[in-house]
Amino acid sequence: MPELPPFTPADELYALDRACVPEHVVALMAAISKGRPLRIGEYLAFSRDNWLTLVGYPLAGPFVEAECQAAIDQAVAAVQPDTLWFIGPQAPAALAQACTARSSDEYLQLELDGLHIKPALQRQAQEAAQALVVEREQAYTRQHKALVSEFMRRQELPGLVAALYRSMPDLLAGSSTACLLSAYTRRGKLSAFYVIETAARRFDAYILGCYSRQHYVAHASDLLFYQMIELARANRKPAINLGLGVSDGIRRFKRKWGGRPYLQYEFCEITYRPPGPLGLLHAVLEARR
Repeated sequence: MPELPPFTPADELYALDRACVPEHVVALMAAISKGRPLRIGEYLAFSRDNWLTLVGYPLAGPFVEAECQAAIDQAVAAVQPDTLWFIGPQAPAALAQACTARSSDEYLQLELDGLHIKPALQRQAQEAAQALVVEREQAYTRQHKALVSEFMRRQELPGLVAALYRSMPDLLAGSSTACLLSAYTRRGKLSAFYVIETAARRFDAYILGCYSRQHYVAHASDLLFYQMIELARANRKPAINLGLGVSDGIRRFKRKWGGRPYLQYEFCEITYRPPGPLGLLHAVLEARR
C-alpha cells in the first residue's frame, strides 16, 4: 500500500501558523483522538487502529472539492480504514453519496479588533466577579471531574461531544498550550470552567465549558467569557474561535457576546466494512462507558 511521509515538527509548526479551525491544532486532536497525525499536502488527518479522521479545511488556499477528494483518496489508500470521519466546509460529492451518517453546523468566531463589549454584559460579569475568583490552571482536578459528571447527568449530549468532555484530562495533561479558566466560589467550590487552547497563531480556541447547579453563581459563564477575551488579548490574538453552534441555546450565548458565523461545517462518516466480532465487542463496550 502507498505510504505517507512521516509527520514532522515542521509540519506541526506549519499547521499552527496557518490554522483556521481548532482541528488544525495537532496536540489538541492527538490528545482527544489518541491518533497519530498525518499530512497530505495542505490537509491534516489523524489515524489509529482501524479509523481515519480527515480535516477538510486546507491549510493554504481556498477549499477545492477535487483537491480535497484527492487527499481523502490518498489517505484512505495509505491507511485502509474500516471507518472514515470527515469534517470540512463541505463534503465532496463522492463522499457525500457514500456517507452512513452526516450532520452540518457552523463555526462561530469572535473578532477582537474593535470589539465593544455591551455594558449589560460587563455588568453581569462584574456581578459574578463579586462572588467568584477565576484561576488560570493546567491541572484537571477532582472538582473538575465531579462538575463534568454532574453536568453530563443533566445534559443529554451527542456522542462526539460527550467523548470530548471525557477526553479533557488527557488534553490538559498532554498539551502545554491548553488551559483551564476555573471560577471558584469564595469557599473554594468550583462553579464553572472553560477549556481554552492557545497554540494557533491566529486565534485562541474555546474548546468547551461547564457549570454547576450545586455551586451555581449567576453569570459565571459570562465572567469566564470576559476572562477568555482578556486572555486572548494578552496573547495578542486577533480572534477567538468559539467552536460550533451545537444547539440553539449555546449559539445564542456565543452570539450575544459578538460571535458570528465563520465557516460552514460538514461531518460525514463512512463505514467501509462491518466490524468483526472483536470490533463489535469494542463498540459495545465503548457505548456503555
